[in-house]
Amino acid sequence: MVAQAPCPTAGWTGPEPPRLRLYSRAVPGTRPYRSSEAPLEHADEIIHARWLLPVEPADAVLEDHALAIRDGRILGIARSAEAARLWQAPVERRLGRHLLMPGLVNAHCHAAMTLLRGLADDHALMEWLQDWIWPAEGRFVGEDFVRTGTRLAIAEMLRSGTTCFSDMYFFPDVAAEAVIETGIRAQIAFPILEHPTAWARTADEYLSKGLQVRDRFKSNPRLGFAFGPHAPYTNSDATLARVAVLAAELDSPVQIHLHETAGEVADSISAHGLRPIQRLERLGLLSPRLQAVHMTQISPADRELLLRERASVVHCPSSNLKLASGFCPTRDLLAAGVNVCIGTDGAASNNTLDMFAEARLAALVAKGGSGDPTALSAHAALRLATLAGAEALGLGDRIGSLLPGKDADMIAVDLDRLGCQPVYDVHSALVYTAGAHAVTHNWVEGRLLVEEGQLLQQDESSLLAAARDWRARIHGSTRGAH
Repeated sequence: MVAQAPCPTAGWTGPEPPRLRLYSRAVPGTRPYRSSEAPLEHADEIIHARWLLPVEPADAVLEDHALAIRDGRILGIARSAEAARLWQAPVERRLGRHLLMPGLVNAHCHAAMTLLRGLADDHALMEWLQDWIWPAEGRFVGEDFVRTGTRLAIAEMLRSGTTCFSDMYFFPDVAAEAVIETGIRAQIAFPILEHPTAWARTADEYLSKGLQVRDRFKSNPRLGFAFGPHAPYTNSDATLARVAVLAAELDSPVQIHLHETAGEVADSISAHGLRPIQRLERLGLLSPRLQAVHMTQISPADRELLLRERASVVHCPSSNLKLASGFCPTRDLLAAGVNVCIGTDGAASNNTLDMFAEARLAALVAKGGSGDPTALSAHAALRLATLAGAEALGLGDRIGSLLPGKDADMIAVDLDRLGCQPVYDVHSALVYTAGAHAVTHNWVEGRLLVEEGQLLQQDESSLLAAARDWRARIHGSTRGAH
């Protein structure tokens, strides 16, 4: 039973749910209740849902509420029974069996690598990279490969509830075009290495071309850009120091694979006399802009560096487990106050881009690794997959939670199906039970991209045909080569 409080504004009537004004006051001029003479506010769409999970405040679940969208942003949230007194819209959608929540934020992936899904499973990381992935990329990666692989990845992510992803791969201009075409949101971390690839030959060329891509697309509101030095072991001190200077000048994020394996840490100590994170600190790369991907090998001193510099950690549990790279100590990091979010990594090492599966595994690994069943709750896992990811990408004021004034990046999940019922706790149902198959709708900036499980901006049959064509080309060329 929701407690009722008298309306504090003279001339207005009706009870006020305790949290409602928190949501309404974020939009100037919007109030939860109006006098009978006041005109209704115009909205583009009103969505009624059985449950609404805003992520902020923590653990909040609103039952039988409606959310209004205008100009791609959340106009307000109110009880469904009160929506008709607040807003009018040409589209009013009733999802009586569904939960409405923020879209998932995949904070690290290599989207085009969907075309390498399953090519080289069950190998250790460096064997997987050196004997399989890098040779395949050297042979096949080009604009067509990236265009098809990125489109395929975006379709998979939209269908499974992701509304924003961070991509680190070659031909970032082609990936950016795919993002614009399909309507999703993304951070493009343009890659930087010392060795040549199909996209660039030298570290200077990677930087030059990446900055050109940034300048070309930076005005698009659904695109952000980051420097993407692949790893400390694939970049020189001079390159990493230059990235640090440029990132500070442009106030740009930096995403890097860091402390992925024990071997990486040992090799760094042998070559530089420093752990990789200490080397990055010496070169000026540690800052709130840094997104450290993997971090399976963390000492207390490493943790203090992350906390002091307010860097974010991107946890990729499936990839780390599959490649036997180690375990990111999420419980200890979160307890210390480090921002931890979730990424899928590429489909070549995961082998899916399913963020619900990743959130579930993150919770289970935290519990099993620490011996503490309370180490990462279902709600905490959902926060890692939504708001924490948005904050890591510098988008926490725009996405990651359902608050008026934020962009309407949202998904609907059908919990009234076999395998989901009965529902006692919606956080638990989402993380441990429902999964990607229960996602029915996906909006980015208020634009509906998935409806009743169907892609609205992409042709699924064409995507599948293109993926099969690439499989035939790649399999025919790599079979028997190893």
